[in-house]
Amino acid sequence: MKIDFVSDVVCPWCAIGLQSLQQALSRVPELAVELHFQPFELNPQMGPQGQDIEEHLHEKYGSSPEQLQASREAIRQRGADLGFRFDMASRARIYNTFDAHRLLHWAGLQSAAQQLALKQRLLADYFTEGRNPSDREVLLEAAVAAGLDRAGAAKVLDSDAHAQDIRAAQDFYRSHGINGVPAVIINERHLIQGGQPPEVFEQALRKLMNAPDAA
Repeated sequence: MKIDFVSDVVCPWCAIGLQSLQQALSRVPELAVELHFQPFELNPQMGPQGQDIEEHLHEKYGSSPEQLQASREAIRQRGADLGFRFDMASRARIYNTFDAHRLLHWAGLQSAAQQLALKQRLLADYFTEGRNPSDREVLLEAAVAAGLDRAGAAKVLDSDAHAQDIRAAQDFYRSHGINGVPAVIINERHLIQGGQPPEVFEQALRKLMNAPDAA
C-alpha cells in the first residue's frame, strides 16, 4: 500500500496526523506500506526572517488572543494524548519551509526510513524545541540525526537542488484540490484529510487492505 503524506513541518495538525497514522500502522503490522512525504508550504511567501506566530495567525485567520490560546491548548492536549510534546511557549515565530522540503525530498531519494526520521526530527525541532526549520545548521543537524550524510545534505542546501521537484509536486497537489494539510492519500485514490485520530486511520487502512481492488 502506498501512502502519500502531504504536509508542512510548521503545521501542528500535520504532527498530530503523523503520530496518529504511525499508531494506526502499528496496529496493522501485516500491512506492507510505502510511506512518502510530499511537500505543502503553508506560507510560501514567508520571508527568511519569519514572523511572530500570533501576528501571523491574526493576519491570516483573524484569530483573537483568546481563540489562539484555546487552539494552542487543544493542540497541546491532542499531541500529549499521542505522545508528541508541543511546547507552545517556545514556538514564538513561524518560518519559511522551502529548504526543509528540498531536504526531505533528497532524504526520500536515499531511503523511506531516513525520510521518515528526518520528518519526525524537523517536527520535533520546531514544535518541541522551538528551532528554526529554515536555518541551515538546524537542517544539517536534523539530517545527521536522521542518519543522512552531512556533506550530501549541505550540497543540497547550498544549491537549488530539487527546487523544481518541490514546486512541481505542490502544483500537482493543489491542482488536485489539496488546499489544506495534512492530506493522506492512499494508493493515489483515497483521501483522508486532517489530523484524524488513530482509529480513523486504522479503520481506513483495514478497509482498503481488504478491498477487492487493493493495490
